[in-house]
Amino acid sequence: MRGSSSTSGKSGTSGLRVLVAGAVLGQPMGGVRRHNAELLPRLARLLHEAGGALAVLEGHTPIAFELGPHVERLASDVPAGPPLARVVHERRALRQALAAARAAGRPFDLVHTAHLPAPRGLGLPFTLTLHDLRTLDAGAAPLTRRLIGRTIVASAARRAAALIAVSESVRQRCIRELGVDAARTHVVPNAADHLDVLPRAPARTAALLCVGHLEPRKNLELVLRALAHDPTLPDLALAGAAKGDHEERLRALAHELQVAARVRFLGPFEERELAGLYATCAAVVVPSSIEGFGLAALEAQRACAPLAIARIPALLEVAGSATPNFAPDDPAGCATAIRAALAAPPATLTAARTHAARFTWDASAHAWHTALQSAAR
Repeated sequence: MRGSSSTSGKSGTSGLRVLVAGAVLGQPMGGVRRHNAELLPRLARLLHEAGGALAVLEGHTPIAFELGPHVERLASDVPAGPPLARVVHERRALRQALAAARAAGRPFDLVHTAHLPAPRGLGLPFTLTLHDLRTLDAGAAPLTRRLIGRTIVASAARRAAALIAVSESVRQRCIRELGVDAARTHVVPNAADHLDVLPRAPARTAALLCVGHLEPRKNLELVLRALAHDPTLPDLALAGAAKGDHEERLRALAHELQVAARVRFLGPFEERELAGLYATCAAVVVPSSIEGFGLAALEAQRACAPLAIARIPALLEVAGSATPNFAPDDPAGCATAIRAALAAPPATLTAARTHAARFTWDASAHAWHTALQSAAR
């Protein structure tokens, strides 16, 4: 441990005291970071009001987002990866933090983690958030890695005092495929009320927009093929950081399909730019083949941007089955759905925004608090 600093307020022994394993939360902005940036301060406030407390064990790369006045930050040298190295260092750091809290007369009741492998031998219950189940899906990883991943996920999910899924789709898969007791599962969804909405102002030459990391599961190749299938579609803008060599792969495919002149790679963007991207795009396309939630779809609806989504369970659950959708392996269907999205009347976009407003970070924080209380009982 490098030492710790605390900004927490009053905490009592009657409330729930939770230690969050946060070694990976120093990562760049994405759905997982957004989830924690919005929920950790809210959860900490709820625990504080009930006489409890929340502490986060940071990793070697400190957390860059604000955690608020009720979160105690505990510093450590735990690396964000690779996973096997992280779990060894994390177990040691967690046990040290737990022992220090006991010695101070303020023992923790639960440890929460959202990354795998989950720590063992901590001497108290842990809860687990699963953002997706990509390790179980064909195409997401080689067969050997999927088999190992299934074992790791299943073990952690069954050992957890409570399993928290970001969507009902993920929850049902955990029950069905991992054999998790339904009574120990909870849904704590993402939300989009962090997004500052700007008036829609797309130019005549506005581009289609895909938001998120450039990586295989985002299935961006499909949109390139849709552009090749329908030359009359608007250009495409890809906003997000690339993982590995995926940008090079996409550029090569765009050249092969002769659509390179119609594709712009915007790269990483600042959070303050997001509202402008949604306000000025022609439509948002979410073609993912694997998602646990689909935050970009909900943000697009909040921003009243036309939306087309891949026909996978999580995206249909989050955005609604009435949203123009397509099979994740059908370029022609993708092009047709984009056309339908572009033709959506104002009333449809307003209804979508009303739908998105049902998801709030405050409601999700309360759901998480309830799940933790259930686990402690």
